[in-house]
Amino acid sequence: MDSKAFFRNLHSEIIIAISPILFYNPIAIMEMIKKSVYVFLFDGYADWEISFLMPELSSSKNINLKTFSPDGKPVISMGGLKVQPDLSVNEIDPDDVFLLILTGGTAWEEKRLVGVVDNLMQQLVEKHKNLAAICAATTYLGQKGLLDHIRHTSNELPYLKHWAPEYAGEPRYSDEGAVTDGRFITASGISPIEFSREVFRKLDLHSEEDLNKWYQLYKFGTWIE
Repeated sequence: MDSKAFFRNLHSEIIIAISPILFYNPIAIMEMIKKSVYVFLFDGYADWEISFLMPELSSSKNINLKTFSPDGKPVISMGGLKVQPDLSVNEIDPDDVFLLILTGGTAWEEKRLVGVVDNLMQQLVEKHKNLAAICAATTYLGQKGLLDHIRHTSNELPYLKHWAPEYAGEPRYSDEGAVTDGRFITASGISPIEFSREVFRKLDLHSEEDLNKWYQLYKFGTWIE
């Protein structure tokens, strides 16, 4: 079989394989092109840190938003909200992840989450997936050496060094509300709006113009025409 015939046959096989989706299930097509975002929730997670980004992600037709907890059971946030996550950490398919968000909370400092996401995180790092962490969750990245060679931020440099003794990325620490460097997004716990903006950029959720309007509205209470 010559090369032209090979590719003609390959094209036909592909069409046959996807035709049921194309003609009978258009919704499945949209699901195939959505970006999957997974948000880690646990007892005591800092609910305000993701309060600006969750509504935007949930309402977007281009995002498949999922929440997960250590065991898939309900969790209670720092603000007292009882939430039923979509799945447990062990039910996540790393290949499906476009972006994983680690929410902050004192559980990171109290070592109540030791080992919970280690296996998943190792797979995501190996597969070069996008990772975002805010507040105390940045200490986890510091402990794992994931901040040593990228620009990043946290609640403060002394805070990060205290809670992550293994951390060796001080020369690359940036005193900003939120920082994106390659596949990593990090933020201070008092910068949920900046954190959200960086997440939206990573997901190409809005144009830069619309993103600036969104930021001005929620940060300063002003709307730019």
